[in-house]
Amino acid sequence: MKAVLLVLVVLLALVATFAVQNPGVIVVRFLTFSGYTSLLVVIVAGIGAGVLGSGLAGLPGFFRRRSEAAAASRRIRELEAEVGVLKGKSGAPTPPAPGGTP
Repeated sequence: MKAVLLVLVVLLALVATFAVQNPGVIVVRFLTFSGYTSLLVVIVAGIGAGVLGSGLAGLPGFFRRRSEAAAASRRIRELEAEVGVLKGKSGAPTPPAPGGTP
């Protein structure tokens, strides 16, 4: 995690350096729209679009993992309840927990 953060900081520093060294005004054209803006605005907008796109691309996996975790949690509760029922049916005294007091 720290390595990823370090790479992101270095990448942002490189982008900021590029933007500061290229302060010129450029013409941006998209379909029938056009306008004058700073190169910095174009760079920041491009990075923002990339971050937004990657975040949206990761959403299906996030929801799938969350659903699987909830299903696993339900299954664990069911199995723990079943173990409790089976322990109650055996009639034998339950052994003490490891590390417990004698």
